[in-house]
Amino acid sequence: MRLAGYQPLTLLDYPGHLAAIVFTQGCVFQCVYCHNPELIALVSEVHISEEDVLQKLDRDRAMLDGVVVTGGEPTLHADLPQFLEKIKSLGLKVKLDTNGVHPRRVAECIQLGVVDFFAMDIKQRWEKYPEIIGTVPVVAIKNCQETCRLIQESGIDHEFRTTLATTLHTVDDIR
Repeated sequence: MRLAGYQPLTLLDYPGHLAAIVFTQGCVFQCVYCHNPELIALVSEVHISEEDVLQKLDRDRAMLDGVVVTGGEPTLHADLPQFLEKIKSLGLKVKLDTNGVHPRRVAECIQLGVVDFFAMDIKQRWEKYPEIIGTVPVVAIKNCQETCRLIQESGIDHEFRTTLATTLHTVDDIR
């Protein structure tokens, strides 16, 4: 895992839970309103070891209910399911934030039972996705659609959310 940050406590990011946040490095999208642009590049000088994060979580778990794994885009990392298993082994719930670009990784997490809550960013109406995420292969948008379906059918608690940009979204887009 390429980990880029650790926040020991959030009262907002995992609804109803006291949680820590783990930030991953890397994202294939270039969203025009990205609130973590320093996490887009897969290569970065900012790096935290998985062992350090797990030690901090172990130390703090008495006051935590869960952990939010966010990014960048966590599903870009092949070892994400194994990392989430390690978090779960500490007795913590896992919330995974994703843009949906990697449905096979999401499916693997569902199959292993390592996610307790999904939050997926729906950037825009599917046909208008490139206006938000930049130029990406059409398969990336199809992947997001597939991830949306997987999450809906998983039986796992979830939310779909959109960051509104008044210059990019219309009322009809939201409907």
